[in-house]
Parts: sequence; C-alpha cells; structure tokens
Amino acid sequence: MTTTSLEQALPRVLEKVLALGDRAVVVAGSAERVETLASALWTYDDRGFLPHGTAKDGAAADQPIWITTEVENPNGARMLVLVDGVAPPDLSVWPSLCVFFDDADEARLAATRAVWKAWKAEGHAVKYFRQGERGNWQLAG
Repeated sequence: MTTTSLEQALPRVLEKVLALGDRAVVVAGSAERVETLASALWTYDDRGFLPHGTAKDGAAADQPIWITTEVENPNGARMLVLVDGVAPPDLSVWPSLCVFFDDADEARLAATRAVWKAWKAEGHAVKYFRQGERGNWQLAG
C-alpha cells in the first residue's frame, strides 16, 4: 500500500472477492487488529457493508469473510488475505493468496520481496500490485 491505509484498501479487494462468488479469510496480527478491520468493513462505505464475522460473532462457516489471527479456513474460503506481516502458510492449501504490506516500511518491503521471489522460483503464479496515486491497484510485476 502506498496511498491508503489497510482499512481503506482491504474492503475494495474483498468486494472483488465476493463479486466473484468467492469467500475470504483475513489473518491479522492481533485480536485488536481483527476488531479494527471488522469495524472498518461495517463502516467503510455509507452505501453498504461487507458481510463478515470474527470469533466474537461465531458461525464461521456462514461468514463470507472471516477475520481472525489464525491461518484457518472455517468458511470454505478460496482467498487468504494476510496483513500485519503474518507469515504465509503452505501455499498448496490456498487457491489464492493476497499479502498486504506498507510500501514505506523498508524492512517489510524487503521481506515481502524475498518471499515473492522465492514463490516465483518455486513456480507459483505470482503478481505484484501497487497502489496508484488515487488508491487504485495497478499490476507492477
């Protein structure tokens, strides 16, 4: 992310996941962050919200978007979204993986680049998107 916060960027990506008829699991670095992201999905757009749940809500299997601190798949999701530097799991388990990171954090950028290169070397189909000046996503690599 280069121009918006995670709370602004994440809902737009999750909208696309749901529009494709898929489900997502979002893995955050702390319980506090889970609650912050859950709140953001309720309030990011005054015209609507994204249906989601957390452990506090329960009924994980019924939630199109599940926000958690654990790499798990209780809702049959095809998209795993990692934030806050959460380490990626075994990629063979997930059809799609999205890693959000702050481009201004040099350490996080270097770590993400290293993982991206390793995935590419392993033969995974990887793409790198960068935010444009208006927050739109552009394929960068």
